Amino acid sequence: MILQRLNEYYDRKQASSDAADRLPAFGLEEKAIPFIVELAPDGTLVNIADTQEYQGKKKIAQRFLVPKGVKKTSGVKSNLLWDTAEYVFGIDTKEPPKNEVDRVKREQRIAEQHAAFVGSVKDLPIRYQTDTGTKAILQFMESLDLNKLEALPAWEEIKNTNPIISFRLNGDAQLICQRLGLTSAEEEEEGMPPVNGTCLVSGEETPIERLHPAIKGVWGAQTSGANIVSYNADAFRSYGKSQGDNAAVGKQAAFAYTTALNHLLASGSRQRVQVGDASTVFWAEEEHDLEKLVPDLFGEPPKDDPDRGTEALKALHQAARSGKFVKGQPEDRFHVLGLAPNAARISIRFWETASAQDIAKRIEQHFEDINVARSKNEPEHLSIFRIIASIAAQGKADNIPPNLSGDIMRSIIEALPYPATLLNLAVQRCRAEQDVRYPRASAIKACLNRTIRRNNQNTTETETLFTAMLDLNNTNNAYRLGRLFAALEKTQEDASPGLNATIRDRYYGAASSTPAAVFSTLLRLKNHHIGKLHAGQAVNREKLIGEIMNGLDRFPGHLPLPEQARFALGYYHQRQDFFKGKTTTTDEPTNN
Repeated sequence: MILQRLNEYYDRKQASSDAADRLPAFGLEEKAIPFIVELAPDGTLVNIADTQEYQGKKKIAQRFLVPKGVKKTSGVKSNLLWDTAEYVFGIDTKEPPKNEVDRVKREQRIAEQHAAFVGSVKDLPIRYQTDTGTKAILQFMESLDLNKLEALPAWEEIKNTNPIISFRLNGDAQLICQRLGLTSAEEEEEGMPPVNGTCLVSGEETPIERLHPAIKGVWGAQTSGANIVSYNADAFRSYGKSQGDNAAVGKQAAFAYTTALNHLLASGSRQRVQVGDASTVFWAEEEHDLEKLVPDLFGEPPKDDPDRGTEALKALHQAARSGKFVKGQPEDRFHVLGLAPNAARISIRFWETASAQDIAKRIEQHFEDINVARSKNEPEHLSIFRIIASIAAQGKADNIPPNLSGDIMRSIIEALPYPATLLNLAVQRCRAEQDVRYPRASAIKACLNRTIRRNNQNTTETETLFTAMLDLNNTNNAYRLGRLFAALEKTQEDASPGLNATIRDRYYGAASSTPAAVFSTLLRLKNHHIGKLHAGQAVNREKLIGEIMNGLDRFPGHLPLPEQARFALGYYHQRQDFFKGKTTTTDEPTNN
């Protein structure tokens, strides 16, 4: 199913009327090539052209269509007329080994790499050997003099970075491999007859791909690429079949799905989002607004466009509620694929296909669930990273549980309850830091509401969902206790302005977990603090505390974790209500 949908996406991009939007044809790939060796027809070196340009502080190389590269493992294999500097020039770009044996092995490998590159040019079919470009490369290789190359400005960077190198004739716009019309090296291989079979993707009788092209761009996977479909041990094979014969995918289909997925995962892609270890990509069966909208909703906005997430959120609300998109129809099928690294393979974390309208509504529900009162300087749009970073120890991404981000994304896309880990960590972090902050309160409210919504479907006794702002009608005991704690803290702050620490710094953990142990003490302290307030303020505060306690039936000895979450939300809501003139939410009014 996944490979079929990726294959369809490739076909869609191939049919695009915009040439810049098309994906490479079968046997080709788009490659960033920083340096191009320019040759005269007789093989004389004219120059090494640097194709890189600065984009911000980063140098970006120009991209070219070249023959599809061979799949490299630990062996030595060369690409057709393009490869790394070690293959092309036979130079060692790494620090020399200190061990003599390792040094000799390294020199032998470099020599084998260079010989493989030269050999791949010499082994081209006869129809290519007579071309001026092929002859120029071979003559250049026969008279290769590294001393002459060292005088060129680009040589120092080439030696230090081992970049990809290709060739063109001086004055030509095309690379020599483009001039020859070459495609993948595998097409030119002889001595390995293709095995025909029924392709599981297309259903057609076709040559089967033995080794699928590598997929790059999955965070945490091998930099050389990894695979969704691969077999590297006898235990994974059946009926004596080897490699790709175990999952019969035709050469054309294998090229199509890997090219499409690499395009979606590419650096700078507007159809992917990275949250934790989950690399998530999105696409539709036809060009659709949602393809570019979803990453803006879930990702962190760029520094040069901090309002991008907020604008995307407004567009989402409008589309989800009206069912109208500028591009695409609400019934168009929309696909979401979550990937995670797993050694040499790629794991499918989640896969969801639904109509664009359904996906938009599920995402909108997520943002409604996390919508909570906030101060004016807090962003309306909260990315997943901001939420999970708020529950990580010291706010560091390294302390985020590895699977949590992917599980949250899956919960959103498939309209499932949020993972229990999210609520547990949010409550624990509130207790550890003795504070309930905006992103944490959003996570707590969202988790509670999804659980309540699910429970309400399975029982006749329904619980009211938590609102974005303070809910004066909520009679939940833990929620009221949180409100009471906030009122007692505010009373202390008003009575003694400028305090370095309040009752929250000393009692929050105990108040949220074992209320009976501390609230009698806090209420006695309250009488002392109210005595310092002026008459009108004291009356209003007594009235508020009385109203909150009127809904309390007891001070429990212990609050389980879900009730501690309600305590935290009640505390946060009441604190925000004290400053409601300075707060705002997405779309809910203040309760009076």
